[in-house]
Amino acid sequence: MQVTPLADVKHRPRRVAVGEFDGVHLGHREVISGSDTVLTFEPHPAVVVHPERAPKLLTSLAVKADLVATLGVQELVVIPFDQGFAHQSPQEFIDHVLVERLGATHVSVGDNFHFGFRASGDVSLLRADPRFETRVVSLVEANGETISSSRIRSLIAAGDVRAAARILGAEFRIRGPVVGGDKRGRELGFPTANIVPDPALIKPADGVYACRAGDHAAAVNVGVRPTFGNDLTPLIEAYLIDFTGDLYGQELTLEFVARLRGELAFDNVEDLVAQMRVDVENTRKLVS
Repeated sequence: MQVTPLADVKHRPRRVAVGEFDGVHLGHREVISGSDTVLTFEPHPAVVVHPERAPKLLTSLAVKADLVATLGVQELVVIPFDQGFAHQSPQEFIDHVLVERLGATHVSVGDNFHFGFRASGDVSLLRADPRFETRVVSLVEANGETISSSRIRSLIAAGDVRAAARILGAEFRIRGPVVGGDKRGRELGFPTANIVPDPALIKPADGVYACRAGDHAAAVNVGVRPTFGNDLTPLIEAYLIDFTGDLYGQELTLEFVARLRGELAFDNVEDLVAQMRVDVENTRKLVS
């Protein structure tokens, strides 16, 4: 799948799904269904319009692109969202972006989609335009509850990655460069690949998780390592089971399968190592 800034898009007939699509959850997937192009915004509009209320996001642009690519979409078009774009009228968005730039013949949105200056445009304005066909998708429910990115953020923040996965349509994932650490895990017999959490993104509640890292199961600690003093710097430490090699500087994607336990402070290193062995075996069973 091609990821293209709006300025580089070549005009052609397109079936366009429009939205922020944070998390690319089941509701988003219904909006995207049947489209060959997804149009999204970077950064999230709230970061520009209401920075004091901007949420921590479920997905970076890179992860969003990975997820959209699994849906049979040909192209992800990215609008750089800034103050200039935020002041564009709804009609300008339709005329200049959807029609002139993208050549939209079909436009698919959720029924709560708003656009243009002060979010003054809505689905009725899209439906009134005869130059393209508009498909409006109702909010999707699961177990009687409306699926939303904010609901999924709450689940992730609470550590309930299983419940989040059911309404995301895939496991929650974090992707980032592997950084050097204090090599304490190597000394304990469990060398870890470490990722520093992006402060703009939601992270799971502190604890130990069974994850998937490519072809490997990974026992992952999210937190501040309370057994080793009072360093409160958050870190994501992944022990890739049956992996040998050096991942420093490489991008690592972790898919969170299940939460095993909360983060604990142990009285001694021996107790910690014994628990880590249990965590690794539980991870192996869950992710096999």
